[in-house]
Amino acid sequence: MSRSAHPAGPRHGDVLPEGHHPAPPSDLNALDPKVWSRTVARGADGAVTVGGVAVTDLAAEFGTPAYVLDEADFRARARAWREAFGADADVYYAGKAFLSKAVVRWLHEEGLSLDVCSPGELAVALAAGMPAARIALHGNNKSVDELEQAVKAGVGHIVVDSTQEIDRLAAIAAGQGVRQPVLIRVTVGVEAHTHEFIATAHEDQKFGFSLAQGAAAAAVAQVLAHQEALELRGLHSHIGSQIFDTAGFEVAARRVVGLLARIRDEHGVELPEIDLGGGLGIAYTSEDDPREPAEIAAALAEIVRRECDAQRLRAPRLSVEPGRAIVGPTAFTLYRVGTVKPLAGLRTYVSVDGGMSDNIRTALYDAAYSVALVSRRSQAEPMLVRVVGKHCESGDIVVKDAFLPSDLTPGDLIAVPATGAYCRSMASNYNHALRPPVLAVADGAARVIVRRETEEDLLRLDVG
Repeated sequence: MSRSAHPAGPRHGDVLPEGHHPAPPSDLNALDPKVWSRTVARGADGAVTVGGVAVTDLAAEFGTPAYVLDEADFRARARAWREAFGADADVYYAGKAFLSKAVVRWLHEEGLSLDVCSPGELAVALAAGMPAARIALHGNNKSVDELEQAVKAGVGHIVVDSTQEIDRLAAIAAGQGVRQPVLIRVTVGVEAHTHEFIATAHEDQKFGFSLAQGAAAAAVAQVLAHQEALELRGLHSHIGSQIFDTAGFEVAARRVVGLLARIRDEHGVELPEIDLGGGLGIAYTSEDDPREPAEIAAALAEIVRRECDAQRLRAPRLSVEPGRAIVGPTAFTLYRVGTVKPLAGLRTYVSVDGGMSDNIRTALYDAAYSVALVSRRSQAEPMLVRVVGKHCESGDIVVKDAFLPSDLTPGDLIAVPATGAYCRSMASNYNHALRPPVLAVADGAARVIVRRETEEDLLRLDVG
């Protein structure tokens, strides 16, 4: 039920040794389906199309940089997760990956629920019509105001994360005359095979209640002491992000189910739900090897069933929280080349009209990406490039090491695939850059679902 978390070759999060670079691909015009969304193809004229629309037309109408989201692919991936887990489980899309009103409507129509972790995300979800009962609220430091908003809205679950929050939430629910369903986030001590900044289940971090130190068991007793205001529905565990292996989930499930058994034995309660979080990886480069939803669902269901059988527990309802795994592969970022600067004996620097303001992940996580020339076909020899942005930082890198045609020139369009997750949602106004639009493309038509920022937007906020 597991596979290696580190397939051969440089991968997401890996740092390439000095002087080591990926081998050039045999065909620079090819588009690897592992990293590009499903409707992407190269047209007869050499320009790449998505959803039947040429990127040259998108650039002409909407400008660059722009996030281009393949709606049909998004819906198909959401549906695949929903169908893989079936009616006896819940799939919560992790809104932090990327959220907009259009995306919320697609999720609702495809039968998924939604995980939010801020008042802003909750506001978008409710404004777009997601039923509050299908929303779960996360967060390690939820304020009184946001808890009041969530309880008033009637969110289906609140995942509690601290002793102070439990008392705070109990008082709010009692004051509103409701019994709020909650899950307890348990830190299970599993080290996920991922970057240290996105591994979230080891002991020394801010999320959840430690299982090993007894904090999780104490939190259970604390919630049960507030039974008139809080309904303890189950336990939650999240072990990290960009994970290619279910071995960590197996250990986490064993420990969480062990706590379920302890709750039964000490409190006489069998909790009906278990949420194993999200974090399943996607392909950013050809070396990445993600798993399909059906395979993941079968593996997780078997793990939970086996552990519950060993503890003589009824199998609880399973929940998962894919975000990146749904939206990540469905979008690419479209850039226009501004300058091409060769450095003899090293590499060529290709500067684009975006950068770390629209994709901070390379600078933050040393993330690896792919890139392609998309406005035309080229038969030129490959050249090793570093794609960089226009910001005043030497770390403003979009793609650290890749190959593009040696006849690349200013004005060409290039695109970086697999940017649907954590790019627009982590975008900034560094250097007062204007955040790019998000374009949804389907059936030969494109529309703006998040508009490009303007200088007027910046000046409107600056009340100086």
